[in-house]
Amino acid sequence: MSDSATVSLYKKRERIHPREVRGGFQNWRWLFVFLTQAVFYGLPWLQWATEAGARQAVLFDLEARRFYLFGLVLYPQDFIYLAALLIVCAYALFLFTAVAGRLWCGYACPQTVYTSMFLWIEQRFGGSRAQRVKLEKAPWGWDKLWRVGGMHIAWILLALFTGFSFVGYFTPIRDLAPLVLAGQLGPWQTFWILFYSFATWGNAGFLREQVCNYMCPYARFQSAMFDRDTLIIGYDVERGEPRGKKKRGQTGVGDCIDCGLCVEVCPTGIDIRKGLQYECIGCAACIDVCNGVMDKMGTPRGLIRYDTENGIEQHLSRSQEWRRVLRPRVWVYSGVMLLIVLAVAASLFMRAPFRYDVVRDRASLGRWNEQGQLENVYRLQIMNVLESSQRYRVRVEGDGQVLPGLQVARSVQEVTLGPIEARWVPVAVHLPEGTLPSKTGAHSIRFVVERIAQGDDASYEIAEKTTFMVPR
Repeated sequence: MSDSATVSLYKKRERIHPREVRGGFQNWRWLFVFLTQAVFYGLPWLQWATEAGARQAVLFDLEARRFYLFGLVLYPQDFIYLAALLIVCAYALFLFTAVAGRLWCGYACPQTVYTSMFLWIEQRFGGSRAQRVKLEKAPWGWDKLWRVGGMHIAWILLALFTGFSFVGYFTPIRDLAPLVLAGQLGPWQTFWILFYSFATWGNAGFLREQVCNYMCPYARFQSAMFDRDTLIIGYDVERGEPRGKKKRGQTGVGDCIDCGLCVEVCPTGIDIRKGLQYECIGCAACIDVCNGVMDKMGTPRGLIRYDTENGIEQHLSRSQEWRRVLRPRVWVYSGVMLLIVLAVAASLFMRAPFRYDVVRDRASLGRWNEQGQLENVYRLQIMNVLESSQRYRVRVEGDGQVLPGLQVARSVQEVTLGPIEARWVPVAVHLPEGTLPSKTGAHSIRFVVERIAQGDDASYEIAEKTTFMVPR
């Protein structure tokens, strides 16, 4: 009987405990943490003054089907703007990746930001990297219990506040806060607060680099947007090798002393000295720690640095390097993105102050009213997209020879709508008695709804086509 061996295709994950590092790039990372979270947590509390009173400045009111963005109010019919926003984001991703690699991942991605925040809490309870590694291997006791327990309590509180802030973008947060304190949340608010909190706690507390390496699609398709002139974090092999221990000022060996600190500070646990790897998120922690070592050894900084592959291999100057970075594909991405942004801005600037739809009454195509007039009935849905009351005048236009004297019933010739109000208005259109056209069937007409000028608001009108039915 031959010997057999069991081969495991699964390797148990080893938890990464990044070493705390300080430096210029890490200061930038923390600045982006503060800025992004100040916006995320603070924006729902910002109020916007309107004619009807103050409201939340940024609110996606799904129940009322209205999106409030400061002074702009969008409806589901404005879906084109969401599509344009997604297109702009896609081109921005292509542009920034082609120029500067994964700077978004390293500095502003929510996964990176919350991982940094959770890791900071972990370091406050667990101590340095060596202390956290020792604590993880230590048996359970009072010291480990209060440190791990306190860390998780802090994580959960931060995650719950994050979930609460997220739901505050969809339910007015000033109404949501009292409901939370009183324990009177609705089912969907409860679900989304807990779900988003759980996702934050799990992703930033436990999954961390696994989200970047396996769950995020960006890490997988970024290689299609990289080339040899893309700014990356690179290790200067020519300068650093052969690596090994050396004394300060010693010559004849590479500048890399093989201290391993670049690996210890990496949040994804890679060795940047092995070359460009898809796990690298461009956070520059290895640059800061390596620069510190270079300072202590009395050698120039930049053994690990932001550079391009061509820049490292060809020893390009900064001016030469930037000329290569600003290559044709970058200009194309920039031009297309600029055109889309300008088109969206122009569309928003010229956006109509109201809209309306015309729907025929399906109960009757045409009828004779009590005055002996031929009458068609319609329903107009008028939507005031402004946050001030508006008055509208409704009239109808048709072929004066075929439909002479066509007019709207006097009772609905003027309509007043409050701020951000939408209303269905029944409208009767009739021909005067004795002016019945000789040709029966459908006749083309136009409804014209005009906003009546008042104050600083000029008049504005919109026309919609429909038909007027003449029965046999």
